[in-house]
Amino acid sequence: MTPNSDPTVQPVPASVVHQVDAADVTLHNPKRAVVALGSNLGNRMETLQGAIDALEETPGVRVKAVSPVYETEPWGVEPGSQPSYLNAVVLLRTTLPPGSLLERAHAIEEAYARVRDERWGPRTIDVDIVAYQDVVSDDPELTLPHPRCHERAFVLAPWHDVDPGAEVPGHGPVADLLGAVGREGVVRREDLELSLPE
Repeated sequence: MTPNSDPTVQPVPASVVHQVDAADVTLHNPKRAVVALGSNLGNRMETLQGAIDALEETPGVRVKAVSPVYETEPWGVEPGSQPSYLNAVVLLRTTLPPGSLLERAHAIEEAYARVRDERWGPRTIDVDIVAYQDVVSDDPELTLPHPRCHERAFVLAPWHDVDPGAEVPGHGPVADLLGAVGREGVVRREDLELSLPE
């Protein structure tokens, strides 16, 4: 076997070197992401905390802030037909691109046996990417910012708590949007607290 036919001594293609170098640069340049969490089945607090911990354990993701917990009535269904939700928002710094972060969000949902057979159906956990930097995208796989976040108090209220100066790309300041939507049906649970991962 000549040295050149041994795959272990082949030169690394320039494209791979470039990718590695590019990845190394992005490690020093993490992006901001906002993720909304919601649960209305099972041990809701345990599930929310588990999702936060799973995000923190994701390579290339750091959880920087966790909002207070809010209790809200389910959206788009008959009142009283489902348990109420516990909602929270987490702020991330990540070197993952939006698509990879979405894959991780879906993996966390699947780990908690999230069922997707009914729109606005009850769920053990909802992990939604609300915003990623200032990206505006109408990609059907991942629309950014989340297409309804600017009109939902259960996202805006906890987001405002952890980042009062935040803006929804293309829609304006979270504070103004929350003022327009109001806080009806969204109750802050002072007796509940999620913790930032160690």
